[in-house]
Amino acid sequence: MNIGAFSRRTGVSIRLLRYYEEKGLLTPSRQPNGYRVYREGDINVVRQIRSLLAAGLSTEVIAELLPCVCEEKEKVVLCAEMAEDLRVERVRIERQIETLMASRDLLDEVIAAAR
Repeated sequence: MNIGAFSRRTGVSIRLLRYYEEKGLLTPSRQPNGYRVYREGDINVVRQIRSLLAAGLSTEVIAELLPCVCEEKEKVVLCAEMAEDLRVERVRIERQIETLMASRDLLDEVIAAAR
């Protein structure tokens, strides 16, 4: 299917699909005229990419993980070899959460003082 139809099927913008391709996350085939051609299975790849992005992973990490991803009952399951990399990502995300919570607390103090 062409990029427009694929965009409609996945709910992902054409611009974002091109970005995924640029980052090596998605590799549609090309027609002789250069048009992208997506396979039915690429829909699952986009679903996996979206799930991993929602989990807070960067596109660089996702590019490493995608070859190791499979789906079971609509859940993304990663192979055991990636567990350590994911632990590192989890620590990074936890630090971000702590930083955001500290920022929120500071804002609460400033707002309370302004009253």
